[in-house]
Amino acid sequence: MWKLKVADGGNNDPYIFSTNNFLGRQVWEFDPDYGTREEQAEVEAARENFWENRHLIKCSSDLLWRMQFLREKNFKQTIPQVKVGDGEEITYEIAKTAVRRGAHFFSALQASDGHWPAEIAGPLYFLPPLVMCLYITGHLDTVFPAEYRREILRYLYCHQNEDGGWGFHIEGHSTMISTTLNYICMRILGEGPDGGRDNACARGRKWIRDRGGVTSIPSWGKTWLSIFGLFDWSGSNPMPPEFWLFPSFLPIHPANMLCYCRMVYMPMSYLYGRRFVGPITPLVLELREELFLQPHNEINWKKVRHLCAKEDLYYPHPLIQDLMWDTLYICTEPLLTRWPFNKLRQKALEVTMKHIHYEDENSRYITIGCVEKVENPNGDYFKKHLARIPDYIWVGEDGIKMQSFGSQEWDTAFALQALLACNMTNEIGPTLKKGHGFVRESQVKDNPSGDFKSMFRHISKGSWTFADQDHGWQVSDCTAEGLKCCLLFSLMPPEIVGAKMEPGWLYDSVNILLSLQSKNGGLSAWEPATAPKWLEMFNPTEFFANTIVEHEYVECTASAIQALVLFKTLYPGHRKKEVYNCLTNAVRFIEDKQMPNGSWYGSWGICFTYGTWFALGGLAAAGKTYNNCLAIRRGVEFLLKSQRDDGGWGESHASCPNEKYIPLEGNRSNLVQTAWALMGLLHSGQAERDPTPLHSAAKLLINSQMEDGDFPQQEITGSFMKNCMLHYATYRNTFPLWALAEYVKNCISLSSLEEMLK
Repeated sequence: MWKLKVADGGNNDPYIFSTNNFLGRQVWEFDPDYGTREEQAEVEAARENFWENRHLIKCSSDLLWRMQFLREKNFKQTIPQVKVGDGEEITYEIAKTAVRRGAHFFSALQASDGHWPAEIAGPLYFLPPLVMCLYITGHLDTVFPAEYRREILRYLYCHQNEDGGWGFHIEGHSTMISTTLNYICMRILGEGPDGGRDNACARGRKWIRDRGGVTSIPSWGKTWLSIFGLFDWSGSNPMPPEFWLFPSFLPIHPANMLCYCRMVYMPMSYLYGRRFVGPITPLVLELREELFLQPHNEINWKKVRHLCAKEDLYYPHPLIQDLMWDTLYICTEPLLTRWPFNKLRQKALEVTMKHIHYEDENSRYITIGCVEKVENPNGDYFKKHLARIPDYIWVGEDGIKMQSFGSQEWDTAFALQALLACNMTNEIGPTLKKGHGFVRESQVKDNPSGDFKSMFRHISKGSWTFADQDHGWQVSDCTAEGLKCCLLFSLMPPEIVGAKMEPGWLYDSVNILLSLQSKNGGLSAWEPATAPKWLEMFNPTEFFANTIVEHEYVECTASAIQALVLFKTLYPGHRKKEVYNCLTNAVRFIEDKQMPNGSWYGSWGICFTYGTWFALGGLAAAGKTYNNCLAIRRGVEFLLKSQRDDGGWGESHASCPNEKYIPLEGNRSNLVQTAWALMGLLHSGQAERDPTPLHSAAKLLINSQMEDGDFPQQEITGSFMKNCMLHYATYRNTFPLWALAEYVKNCISLSSLEEMLK
């Protein structure tokens, strides 16, 4: 059986190291002797249940580790379940009982080091390139023995669409890039051309061939297929490593790129510059016949460079970009591959690898994300990458999936705020203390090493990452949420919740937030947004938007407002003027970003419901009210108009790429989105105006709570780069619980007080 290990250092593996003793690290291990027959049968039942319902609920309920933790802690829900009947009013006792049940269940899911483990997956193009890389380098059998292969295949089968293809993410329509990569993955893992559960290979291959074969795969796919030996590098647009030698005064310079874009194209350009191709094995030759409609040696590679399947095309390249690629392809590349200009190419490759190694070391070989790894397969550097592969692997009832990286700090910060809102310190004090300890110890304590500015890096000291301290990459909203947690805990008795953070570390966090504010008042996510936005016209990906330069985000800005308002209250003298100006400009940014329908676009969640919750929370924290702020009134109007008949809210992931509000089909509600909307309305003071919509939402949440205090898994709720979705498995616990706790505090308690006064 599979078992989740926490804060595991790899059994003294010499190729892995940590800055804080692996706090927050999550590693799955297969132990054939672990678990009783009954427990194994429970896991198998969960797997079969997911398979039978895979086209209805595509998100895993993340059951394997939950079963493990609840079993290890011998958790039994002792608080009776409550329901609200038709025509029945919600009493304080009913609402508080639902909160207590949810809080006790959620506390039982906390790991020994204080964080909440969880899946954060969903994209279907992450895992196959890793399998391809391990196949090329000869490490496949070592890294992924039989049990791993079985679970990887299970995941691919579970998330194959009914038309035979695979989507960009688990809820998406089929795309050429995901279908091709997952087909290759199945073949590498031992399935024949007609193998796989439910005819998976034959159906996938038919989908590809029915659309003209893989020549129309997007640019990232062309790169991976070139590395694998299925494509010819001449079929890809150039990715010259000389880019990393550009002088800093040019607007098109690595320092101006979004960090994710920079870190993806850095190894890609290195491999392109070397024209690296893996060994041409019998399998590669078979795939050449299976995936192309014409003989491989007859393909005119020059003519396929700009091809992209219509299913994958989200961001069509403008003419000026295609002209740039053609110029590089026809004029520049022929020169750079010949003497004496090939000397410049060699220099560029050396500089590129220097940057790659710098990023490796400063992220403890986790790197900023799962698609940025490249190394000599026989060297120590590569072995350090292999040692970190477990950091990306997650196991659910739907099989093994690959995460972008973990979300330990992000999930834990929200979990703690939800539990603090429950006002149950006397019942869950140890949970709060452990969680506080995790957040406190996960703060990044240093800037990147050496002359980090020359390596295109920003300060990180005082920040919190999305994952764990080892990851090392500062994120503005993660820093704001971590800072909020530490400030809230500083108001509580240390004998109950642990020692409060020293002011100096809080000041460093504030410094991070102030450094990431742009002139328009908004906060960017990772690094200052200093590059001109017109550079986005050179976005080389066909399936993402806003990938070239940093942008400011409503959610990051609203999180920072809430954290800085609380900080200003507790430390009024620290950088008083700068904090005041930051808050003033941040509020203006949020007001300016409001959509015509009163909502705000959410970049990291789905979508307008998510953004509106953040925006209303930020404005309210800054002292804005329904009466003195038009933006709040319009935001409230949007939420009230989009409430469903059952009291909930339900928004489709299609809202993100289409940039307009699209409800879920069938008038369905989503509990996580309902919680966001409920909290947004509570921020606006809706309880004092008309609590009826709040009661309807709370009723849905209370009646949806399961017997053990859990909430059911529903649709995907996270997003990034507008066109790809993420499954945050803890959201179904965190936000319904948090919303109900705020409802008890701000609506039911208020109603009870009014009744007493009468």
